[in-house]
Formats: sequence, C-alpha cells, structure tokens
Amino acid sequence: MNKKVLVMCTGNSCRSIIGEALVNKELVGVEAYSCGVAPSGKVNPNAKKVLQEHHAWDEKYYSKHLDEVINIPFDLVVTVCDHAYETCPMFPRPTPKIHVGFKDPDGQEYKAFEKTYDEIKAILLPKITKFLEGK
Repeated sequence: MNKKVLVMCTGNSCRSIIGEALVNKELVGVEAYSCGVAPSGKVNPNAKKVLQEHHAWDEKYYSKHLDEVINIPFDLVVTVCDHAYETCPMFPRPTPKIHVGFKDPDGQEYKAFEKTYDEIKAILLPKITKFLEGK
C-alpha cells in the first residue's frame, strides 16, 4: 500500500506535525505530510521534544502552508482541529477527508504534549488505517 496522507491543522506547529511524524513512523506503506491553514512558521519545541523522545523526529518536519503541498495527490486529508476542518479548502482533485479533533497543547506544560502524542497514536492512526484499508 503506497498511500499519501495530509494531516492539517491551523498553525502546523504541534498536532499536525505530531500526526505526520507518527504516521511516517508507525504506518507501513503510508507517507504523511502536514500543513496549516495559517501556519505559525515554526515547530513547537515541546512537539519536537516529544517526537525526539519517541524516536519519531526527522529534521524534514517544519511548519508549512497548504500551498506547499496542495498539488500532491493525497489519498486522504485528515484535519486535527476544528478550525482546519471548517476552513478545509477544495483540492485540485477530489480527495476524501476525515476529521479527528485533538485539544491544542500549545502554551501548556510538556505533559500535555505527551498526552497529545498518545491520543494521536491511539485514536488517529487506527482511523487512518481503517479508512485506507477500506479503499
């Protein structure tokens, strides 16, 4: 299975970066990207730290705008915050979308980032797998 998945949130600094990294680490045959509808331009240091601690960080991860990835033929777009879900744009070709919202850990203690990592791994990855296997 060679599938491409886009994980999208508002700032592309925490949740979507963690989702991208987890998909790339855990799901065989799936390549993930991430972006934001209003990217912050930086990866939150605690998001990077939690990924490093779980051996999921890669220097290729950075905060980027949807415009940088919109022409990639994705098999699935996943929104991980309500704002991205509500403002998710049309893609050049029909692309299935699912929404799985997670609380934004930005501005909170490191423990919140660990919780977000665990939730994304436990909730989002099985949903992506189920969706892609059903295709």
